[in-house]
Amino acid sequence: MPYMNFFFTITLISLFSMPKAFAESWQHSDIEQFAKTYLENNLVIPEQGKVVIKVATLDPRIIIKPCQIPLEANIPENHNGRNLNVKIKCDDSTPWSIYLPAKVEITLPVLVAKSTILKGTILNEDNVEIKFIANNKIRGEKLTDKNIVLGAKARKRIAKGRTISRKSICLVCKGDTVTIIASSENFSIKTQGIALSSGNINEQIRVRNTRSNRVITSTVKAVNKVVINL
Repeated sequence: MPYMNFFFTITLISLFSMPKAFAESWQHSDIEQFAKTYLENNLVIPEQGKVVIKVATLDPRIIIKPCQIPLEANIPENHNGRNLNVKIKCDDSTPWSIYLPAKVEITLPVLVAKSTILKGTILNEDNVEIKFIANNKIRGEKLTDKNIVLGAKARKRIAKGRTISRKSICLVCKGDTVTIIASSENFSIKTQGIALSSGNINEQIRVRNTRSNRVITSTVKAVNKVVINL
């Protein structure tokens, strides 16, 4: 019995004297995946956006020590969103840290020309499409709803693959025949008119009522459709 007690005591001493035996070991691939997962969970992605993350491969000569506590990660506050360094650190009794470069590309759905669209051409399913474009390559206000622009006309030539902006199209173009909807709380009437200026959704344009020959200011609501509130 004394021999067994002695053996049990030695075993406990051995266990408590080697805490590093319980430390978690990390392979290079583990660190790379840890950095990627951290970015996926912490980057702010715009609504409907997609993200592609490419983490650099660690130098095989780097020796990664075990860590007795969970690893931590962070990125600089003032990063440009595309090229950044992920800091992986271990804050146990023998702390260490590694900086891992990463490239982040965020893409957004944007309306683009499927084929070259000439000035005056009507936009339809054959010449427009939605594509995901890197956000740093998008200039100005982007259009994302294809259904809104179907039937609109190109104000200028739009090359194949180029993004389509409000400035490059008009839902109502100068000289178009438009439907005028005049409405109030009690009634609504329709009549025809001629657009005297061009405009897009919710923009105000002048139109001439073909019946009364009166010029009025109206709001564009759809392709060749304007409204006025009585």
